[in-house]
Amino acid sequence: MKSEEIQGTTLETWTPEEVKAALDAHEIVLIDVRTPQEFMFEHIEGALLSPMAFFDPKALPGQNDKRIVLHCGSGVRSEKMAKTALAAGVDRIAHMEGGFGAWKQARLPYIGTDMASGAPKRTGG
Repeated sequence: MKSEEIQGTTLETWTPEEVKAALDAHEIVLIDVRTPQEFMFEHIEGALLSPMAFFDPKALPGQNDKRIVLHCGSGVRSEKMAKTALAAGVDRIAHMEGGFGAWKQARLPYIGTDMASGAPKRTGG
Protein backbone atom coordinates (compact mmCIF):
# COMPACT_ATOMS: atom_id res chain seq x y z
CA MET A 1 0.00 0.00 0.00
CA LYS A 2 1.22 3.46 -0.87
CA SER A 3 0.02 6.56 0.93
CA GLU A 4 0.13 10.22 0.01
CA GLU A 5 -0.42 13.16 2.34
CA ILE A 6 -2.74 15.78 0.84
CA GLN A 7 -3.26 18.88 2.99
CA GLY A 8 -3.33 16.99 6.27
CA THR A 9 -5.31 14.03 4.90
CA THR A 10 -4.19 10.63 3.66
CA LEU A 11 -4.89 9.04 0.29
CA GLU A 12 -3.98 5.36 0.22
CA THR A 13 -3.43 3.40 -2.99
CA TRP A 14 -3.91 -0.35 -2.64
CA THR A 15 -2.96 -3.11 -5.06
CA PRO A 16 -5.68 -5.51 -6.20
CA GLU A 17 -4.06 -8.26 -4.13
CA GLU A 18 -4.18 -6.08 -0.99
CA VAL A 19 -7.83 -5.28 -1.68
CA LYS A 20 -8.66 -8.98 -2.17
CA ALA A 21 -6.95 -9.99 1.09
CA ALA A 22 -8.72 -7.22 3.06
CA LEU A 23 -12.07 -8.00 1.41
CA ASP A 24 -11.70 -11.70 2.29
CA ALA A 25 -10.86 -10.73 5.90
CA HIS A 26 -13.93 -8.41 6.03
CA GLU A 27 -11.67 -5.45 6.87
CA ILE A 28 -12.89 -3.07 4.16
CA VAL A 29 -15.96 -1.72 2.41
CA LEU A 30 -15.24 -1.83 -1.33
CA ILE A 31 -17.13 0.80 -3.32
CA ASP A 32 -17.32 0.66 -7.11
CA VAL A 33 -17.67 4.14 -8.68
CA ARG A 34 -18.27 2.90 -12.24
CA THR A 35 -21.62 3.22 -14.00
CA PRO A 36 -24.53 0.88 -13.20
CA GLN A 37 -24.13 -0.65 -16.67
CA GLU A 38 -20.46 -1.47 -16.08
CA PHE A 39 -21.30 -2.91 -12.67
CA MET A 40 -24.13 -5.08 -14.02
CA PHE A 41 -21.89 -6.53 -16.75
CA GLU A 42 -19.07 -7.46 -14.35
CA HIS A 43 -18.08 -6.55 -10.81
CA ILE A 44 -16.13 -7.66 -7.77
CA GLU A 45 -18.34 -9.79 -5.55
CA GLY A 46 -19.18 -7.93 -2.35
CA ALA A 47 -18.51 -4.46 -3.79
CA LEU A 48 -21.13 -1.77 -3.31
CA LEU A 49 -22.06 0.58 -6.14
CA SER A 50 -21.88 4.38 -5.86
CA PRO A 51 -21.54 5.70 -9.42
CA MET A 52 -19.21 8.66 -9.89
CA ALA A 53 -22.08 10.76 -11.32
CA PHE A 54 -23.96 10.45 -8.01
CA PHE A 55 -21.03 10.09 -5.60
CA ASP A 56 -21.62 11.93 -2.33
CA PRO A 57 -18.72 11.78 0.14
CA LYS A 58 -21.08 12.76 2.97
CA ALA A 59 -23.04 9.52 2.38
CA LEU A 60 -19.98 7.30 2.93
CA PRO A 61 -20.12 5.03 5.97
CA GLY A 62 -17.82 5.72 8.91
CA GLN A 63 -14.44 4.01 8.99
CA ASN A 64 -14.25 3.01 12.65
CA ASP A 65 -14.73 -0.69 11.91
CA LYS A 66 -13.78 -0.99 8.24
CA ARG A 67 -11.60 1.03 5.87
CA ILE A 68 -13.26 2.36 2.67
CA VAL A 69 -11.59 1.45 -0.63
CA LEU A 70 -12.91 2.89 -3.91
CA HIS A 71 -12.39 1.32 -7.32
CA CYS A 72 -13.34 1.91 -10.96
CA GLY A 73 -12.26 0.50 -14.31
CA SER A 74 -8.69 1.81 -14.44
CA GLY A 75 -8.09 3.71 -11.20
CA VAL A 76 -8.64 7.20 -12.67
CA ARG A 77 -12.23 7.73 -11.49
CA SER A 78 -11.67 6.13 -8.09
CA GLU A 79 -8.65 8.36 -7.42
CA LYS A 80 -10.68 11.40 -8.44
CA MET A 81 -13.55 10.40 -6.11
CA ALA A 82 -11.11 9.64 -3.29
CA LYS A 83 -9.66 13.14 -3.63
CA THR A 84 -13.23 14.53 -3.72
CA ALA A 85 -13.93 12.70 -0.45
CA LEU A 86 -10.76 14.10 1.13
CA ALA A 87 -11.72 17.64 0.03
CA ALA A 88 -15.17 17.10 1.60
CA GLY A 89 -13.65 16.34 5.00
CA VAL A 90 -12.97 12.59 4.97
CA ASP A 91 -9.55 12.39 6.65
CA ARG A 92 -8.40 9.11 5.12
CA ILE A 93 -9.58 7.04 2.16
CA ALA A 94 -8.14 4.47 -0.23
CA HIS A 95 -8.53 3.52 -3.87
CA MET A 96 -7.42 0.50 -5.87
CA GLU A 97 -4.51 1.03 -8.22
CA GLY A 98 -5.29 0.02 -11.81
CA GLY A 99 -8.97 -0.52 -11.05
CA PHE A 100 -11.03 -3.47 -12.21
CA GLY A 101 -8.71 -3.96 -15.18
CA ALA A 102 -5.80 -4.66 -12.82
CA TRP A 103 -8.05 -6.92 -10.73
CA LYS A 104 -8.83 -9.03 -13.80
CA GLN A 105 -5.19 -8.97 -14.96
CA ALA A 106 -4.24 -10.40 -11.55
CA ARG A 107 -6.76 -13.21 -12.25
CA LEU A 108 -8.76 -12.45 -9.13
CA PRO A 109 -12.39 -13.67 -8.96
CA TYR A 110 -15.35 -11.54 -10.01
CA ILE A 111 -18.94 -11.80 -11.14
CA GLY A 112 -19.24 -11.64 -14.94
CA THR A 113 -22.05 -12.17 -17.40
CA ASP A 114 -22.59 -15.48 -19.16
CA MET A 115 -22.96 -14.28 -22.74
CA ALA A 116 -25.04 -17.32 -23.73
CA SER A 117 -27.70 -16.84 -21.06
CA GLY A 118 -27.19 -13.29 -19.77
CA ALA A 119 -27.01 -14.70 -16.25
CA PRO A 120 -24.30 -13.73 -13.76
CA LYS A 121 -21.45 -16.18 -13.26
CA ARG A 122 -18.35 -16.34 -11.11
CA THR A 123 -15.21 -15.86 -13.18
CA GLY A 124 -11.47 -15.84 -12.51
CA GLY A 125 -9.66 -16.81 -9.38
